[in-house]
Amino acid sequence: MSAASCLLTEDQFLCSICLDVFTDPVAIPCGHNFCKTCITDHWDINVLCQCPNCKKVFHIRPELQVNTFISEMAAQFRQSAQQKASSSSSEQQAAKPREVPCDACTGTKLKALKSCLVCLESYCETHLEPHLTRSALKRHQLIDPVENLEGRMCTKHDKLLELFCKNDQMCVCMLCTISDHKTHEVVPLKEGYDGKKAELEAEIQQMIQKRRLKIQEMKHSVELSKEDADRKIADSVQVFTALKESVERSQAELIDAIKEKQRKTEKQAEGFIKELEQEISELKKRSTEVEQLLLSEDHLHVLQSFPSLNTALPTKNWTEISVHPSSFEGIVRRAVNQLEETLIKQMNKLLEAELKRVQQSAVDVTLDPDTANPALILSDDGKQVHNSDVKKNLPDNPERFDRCANVLAKQSFSSGRFYYEVQVKEKTDWTLGVATESINRKGQIILSPQDGYWTIWLRNKNEYEALASPSVCLSLKCQPEKVGVFVDYEEGLVSFYDVDAAALIYSFTGCCFTEKLYPFFGPSLNYGGKNSAPLIISPVNHTEYNNQRFTFI
Repeated sequence: MSAASCLLTEDQFLCSICLDVFTDPVAIPCGHNFCKTCITDHWDINVLCQCPNCKKVFHIRPELQVNTFISEMAAQFRQSAQQKASSSSSEQQAAKPREVPCDACTGTKLKALKSCLVCLESYCETHLEPHLTRSALKRHQLIDPVENLEGRMCTKHDKLLELFCKNDQMCVCMLCTISDHKTHEVVPLKEGYDGKKAELEAEIQQMIQKRRLKIQEMKHSVELSKEDADRKIADSVQVFTALKESVERSQAELIDAIKEKQRKTEKQAEGFIKELEQEISELKKRSTEVEQLLLSEDHLHVLQSFPSLNTALPTKNWTEISVHPSSFEGIVRRAVNQLEETLIKQMNKLLEAELKRVQQSAVDVTLDPDTANPALILSDDGKQVHNSDVKKNLPDNPERFDRCANVLAKQSFSSGRFYYEVQVKEKTDWTLGVATESINRKGQIILSPQDGYWTIWLRNKNEYEALASPSVCLSLKCQPEKVGVFVDYEEGLVSFYDVDAAALIYSFTGCCFTEKLYPFFGPSLNYGGKNSAPLIISPVNHTEYNNQRFTFI
């Protein structure tokens, strides 16, 4: 029996329905053999009792008897195959945690080499052999091993997902194309895969290109920042070097002046001392003469000689003559004042250079009529605004200020730097700055950074104030006629400049911006014509910044 089984091929022990080794094999009248369960289920499903192989029809369902001879041969073949698989499995590796295991292995699950899309199972090297050698199984589609093969079946029709619907962008089976996707554009999976792959590759390339451009943009920004930083470092070095030289020069001049005054004091004292010493010498000489004269007993002669001795004595009154310690406060004060004037002069030059730099960030700003209070009059070009004190009948849209005489610009900014200038000439009251998109625009509003406003204002002709928390009164040397507003979004900086004087008015620092910023304008009330002059958005006079040399003199 063993020798005979060796002459039989594996195909002779396979059921053509389940494609596995016979289990309880039966022979039907046409001579073909099947598993008893397989042929029974086949005839239960179909109307006709027909042979799956030769298609012969049996009008009376045959009675099935197990073929004991074939059953024994199949059992021996199955045992031989299991022994072969067992010996082979000892040479193969067991599937690791992240590897797909063989579905046919009964003991240790070996690593699967392929998955079958027809059988919906994965096979190791041993159990894959039938798919490589048997003609019936060679037609099955093998792919690299994957888990969850059931997910490749249509849940509605229990058929293989082998088509792709372009309309719904989903995988479908053949039955789906005649039901839910009947009018849709359906293509084979390979074509759908190729299209999706090309689309995804194009999208990825586009994303890569965008990111490369962003990298270039960032590198360019870093370069600009470095250039600006180098400029500012150079300016600072020049300023502080010149300041240091000026201080050292002033110090040397001050020391020389103090020493010179001290020398004059010493020279004066030396002259007085020399004169006093001469008089002392003369007095000592007279003292000697007097002593000799007093030794004489000729009293008449002594008394007659006294007048001549008194005449020879020094007559200068030294009680009103003295040398006072020198006072150097005046010299020091003059030197400090001169140094302060020089420092202010050079700092003004530095501020002028700073203003020229921020002017390079100038943007075109126009007023947004949809945000303007109904009493405000805007020019046709959106560059001027004044208060008429007469409210127009306008829609109360959410963007509009309904009570406060304010208006925003159309343009918003959420990154980088921007700068604009506003003429405030001949106005007694005004408010300027920036505001966030989410500010409250209805009823009375509070102008503060906590409420989304970074502003300064003028009230009563000469009262300037930065509306911080708390507010800061500003002392300006002169009234600005044109105000520049500069914002560095990432730096969290809002600065206001007197453009004509090239002077810094005030800066909000350490701000944290998280939404869009809009330029903010408040022309204030008309006050019977006293404040009728408009706020005018002026074109910025771009002046190319030159890295000038700072010298303290």
